[in-house]
Amino acid sequence: MRVIVTVYGLDRVGIIFGVCKLLAQANVNVLDISQTVMQEFFTMTMLADMSAATEDMVTLREQLNGLGKELGVSIRIQSEDIFTAMHTV
Repeated sequence: MRVIVTVYGLDRVGIIFGVCKLLAQANVNVLDISQTVMQEFFTMTMLADMSAATEDMVTLREQLNGLGKELGVSIRIQSEDIFTAMHTV
């Protein structure tokens, strides 16, 4: 199962590290990543593979929400199929 992880908020040191570390600990493989900083605003979109994950989607979502609160950013995770359906006209 592939997922899309989106992160946005004020830029600060450690955002990419924190998200990637959490995903790696859950054995989630990052397939692609795009990030940008516009002035002080950070945005990142990741495509990741959860086929070998040690955590289910609900647990991973809770962990990412907690990490987002620690880092002061918003982190969302959703299946690639749902993301694609939401963004198809």
